[in-house]
Amino acid sequence: MTRANVVRALLALAVLATSLFFALTTPARLGLDLRGGTQIVLETRNSPTVKAGPEATDRAKEVLQRRIDALGVSESSITRSGERRIIIELPDVQDPTRATEVIGKTAQLTAHPVLAPGGPPAPGQQVLKDEQGRPVLLGPPILTGDGIGSASAGFDQQNVGGWYVTVDFRGGGGKAWEKATAKAACAAGDERRIAFVLDGAVISSPAVTPEVPCNIGITGGTTQITGSFTATQAKDLAALIQGGSLPVPVHIIEQRVVGPTLGAAAIEASAQAAIIGVLLTGLFIIVVYRLVGALAAVALACYALISYAALVAIGATLTLPGLAGFVLAIGMAIDANVLAFERAREEYAAVPRRGVRSALSTGFDKAWSAIADSNITTLLAAGLLFFLASGPVRGFGVTLSIGVLGSLVSAMLLSRVLTDAVLSRRAVARRPRLTGLSSTGRVRDWLERRRPDLMRRRRLWLSISGLAVVLAITGIFVRGINFGVEFTGGRIVEYSTSQSLNIDTARSAVADAGFPRAVVQESGGKDISVRTEKLTNAEVQSIRDALAAKGGGQVTKQRDELIGPSLGEELRVKALIALGVALLVQLGYLALRFRWTFAVGAVLAMFHDVVIVVGVFAWLGKTVDGVFLAALLTIIGYSVNDSVVVFDRIRELWGARPKDRFADVANLGAIQTVPRTVNTGMGALFILAALAVLGGESLTDFAIALLIGILVGTYSSVFTATPLAILLERHAKAPAPRPKRLRRPAERKPGDSGAVI
Repeated sequence: MTRANVVRALLALAVLATSLFFALTTPARLGLDLRGGTQIVLETRNSPTVKAGPEATDRAKEVLQRRIDALGVSESSITRSGERRIIIELPDVQDPTRATEVIGKTAQLTAHPVLAPGGPPAPGQQVLKDEQGRPVLLGPPILTGDGIGSASAGFDQQNVGGWYVTVDFRGGGGKAWEKATAKAACAAGDERRIAFVLDGAVISSPAVTPEVPCNIGITGGTTQITGSFTATQAKDLAALIQGGSLPVPVHIIEQRVVGPTLGAAAIEASAQAAIIGVLLTGLFIIVVYRLVGALAAVALACYALISYAALVAIGATLTLPGLAGFVLAIGMAIDANVLAFERAREEYAAVPRRGVRSALSTGFDKAWSAIADSNITTLLAAGLLFFLASGPVRGFGVTLSIGVLGSLVSAMLLSRVLTDAVLSRRAVARRPRLTGLSSTGRVRDWLERRRPDLMRRRRLWLSISGLAVVLAITGIFVRGINFGVEFTGGRIVEYSTSQSLNIDTARSAVADAGFPRAVVQESGGKDISVRTEKLTNAEVQSIRDALAAKGGGQVTKQRDELIGPSLGEELRVKALIALGVALLVQLGYLALRFRWTFAVGAVLAMFHDVVIVVGVFAWLGKTVDGVFLAALLTIIGYSVNDSVVVFDRIRELWGARPKDRFADVANLGAIQTVPRTVNTGMGALFILAALAVLGGESLTDFAIALLIGILVGTYSSVFTATPLAILLERHAKAPAPRPKRLRRPAERKPGDSGAVI
């Protein structure tokens, strides 16, 4: 075994061992759409004295963090997004009403002495209702939120005194509190009370206990508020006191609630789809490529382990679109193996006496350029998802990127090590038919014999593509695009009913609840989704009660999304920017790596695929949301991936036959890549079919979009991109590309990886 193979083997073992370690020791971080919980997006606004910017938003984030910590929600997170947005995630919180009431308070927190009633309030005084609803006269503030360090709820277990709230002061807060309580301790009645006021309302007005000395007050920089608190009331009060004041007002522009059962169902469906897809893909490549196919299937299973380990190792949050991207990447991971195996078949057919191991080694070498270019185009699309999209779609970009890199490791390292080790055995080397590399395959043989001149009818293929685009655009303008709430703004709530409820009955119930214009749809099984422009939390409850009254039995809220109109507009703009940048980046990369004619052909074919998928969704009336955007940008990567493989073969053939007519060379290149296109597409189709059948509504639409995209992309790489390149080459003045310089197996020196052990 050569030194290069030893290095590859050791590296493969190290990768597998490291992956297994992380997979077994590090739990996956699930996003709220899988784990269940509430996500709230706040936007800071200008106040009369402070402008909302990064600095003010960061200070608001600190205040909100203290409030959230006091709520006691485990594993909560709060991050700033952009200059004026704050994203709050509260796992396992299913009712956001209490959370939004606590964290959304924006007014200044102040503490006031309660004065004796009598006459109209003097300047600096005000009359508010206390927590029991009684009017009290308050003096000027003696303390603001800046003087409070922390507040926490506790339970008196020794004296069974119930729940209480401990407040710790900071800065001059302790001295101010000591002075105020010293004066209150000398008074009687209501004048012994000190009221905490937030957002124009009294949140607590405790009285100084008789044990506090007159003119001395409460010292030590801490105090304790007692009363007939429940656990929830004590924690909420601590959250409000600790949070203090926000420097600028905040407004809720997005709110998502996902039930844990919905997330569990998505995980189960994706896991089943992954298992079924991997098994079907493995069986398919074993049938097509026999022994090397079986070894590639082993590498494919290792790929799933590597990708999962990479996700947990970097601490990536796995979201619903990200989970779908992870499953899809498994189906696409076989692409590099297929490219190498098809090349190896060609090498063995050209010179059989050099052996299958040597042919496979050369196949991996020759397939590298197409593998690299096709994966880079997919990475570019995934990168755009991460930098230009937001929310769960960014998670899809992360998992897709990890999937692409993992597939390279699987194919170019693990699969190569396994196949080289097995094919080096004399028993295998003497039975080339067993390996699956001894023939080029029935489809390839048939195409080589018939040598159909597909490009002779290139104008017909382009006419068909043009007609498909026209039909798609007609659907977009006639039917319109059914933008999801993520793009339009509004609120969508999904209810699960214990008893089947007719959709017309559900619509009637929602209309009777006061929302005749709401869009009410079935959402798989017994679920009902309601989408409207504006909906309060109380109205969400009233719709649930109405559905239950109409015969829905026990009605449970499964998902709740609130998107502000400004955020929806921003998402639409980001979607268009992502698409435009994707086109430009792909065009630039392909022009640099290939020729401008190839680049334009590939990008126009990609645009053709995108328009058709959007048009089909418009005709079907399906929702275009963030998950669809993830599918669309994946289609961009897949479409260019297919075109790159075809053009890579055309470039190689043209370099070897520079005097041949380009149309003939392009036709031959397209024919020779048909087996790879079909075999790779089948791997992805198995996964997507499983997702479409087993997944929920979001995963099903995601799978349908990609199924359409892959089928159209497979067609366009041969019948759209290639004919366009032929037409454009008529106007190109650049010479034919130089042939690739790669040693054939006969030129390898003794001891190279082609030698048999």
